[in-house]
Amino acid sequence: MTIKTAMLMAAGMGTRMRPLTDNCPKPLIEVAGRTLIDRTLDNLVAAGIERAIINIHYLADMVETHLNTRTDIEISFSDERDELLETGGGVVKALPLLGDDPVLICNTDAFWLNDDAKTIGSLITNFDPAKMDSLLLLARREYSLGYHGKGDFDLNDDNTLIRRGDNPSAPYVFAGMYAFNPKTITHLKAEKFSANIYWNESAKANRLFGHVMAPFWMHVGDPEAVKDANVLIQQGNS
Repeated sequence: MTIKTAMLMAAGMGTRMRPLTDNCPKPLIEVAGRTLIDRTLDNLVAAGIERAIINIHYLADMVETHLNTRTDIEISFSDERDELLETGGGVVKALPLLGDDPVLICNTDAFWLNDDAKTIGSLITNFDPAKMDSLLLLARREYSLGYHGKGDFDLNDDNTLIRRGDNPSAPYVFAGMYAFNPKTITHLKAEKFSANIYWNESAKANRLFGHVMAPFWMHVGDPEAVKDANVLIQQGNS
């Protein structure tokens, strides 16, 4: 399996990151001297990704201006200035830019220590569009920073996903990236909805799979997590 295109979800309001996002879009928040979106793009480029589609809404001009300086990857923008379409509708709106081949869909507030390109490469290699609509990258809940929930998923023996549902906890959390076949959502409209809508459709058809990452995972979703991630990265670089 080869994937050369990724979509970065960069349109959100960043409300949990306030006050850092009062005058700065969340993807441009810096961690250890590098913006969140640049860290994501760096890892994608290292893994062989050649095109990035980036959706924009909140302080969109700042995101565009910042990314116009990058020359190592082809960048296009999916403009949601008129209406923020959330994690599902935003992908539907971007379908004409994404094309028909499998892609990666990525959050910009999640990354991991060491082996960045190896982790992405493993996700790509294990994606089989013949039997999968989506292959979600998973992190071990107890081996992470900045995540305070009860977990999202468990896995069947064939790596199909089991939602936590009413269980008190689940061992794995969605790590902010998934390999995806865009053809599976062409029936949906570009309107506000969560990616959970089409994940649930895929799960019912036994076509929603998970892939567990090895490195320590960081979810940089609030100011405290920014501080903690700074410390961890600086310790790792010292």
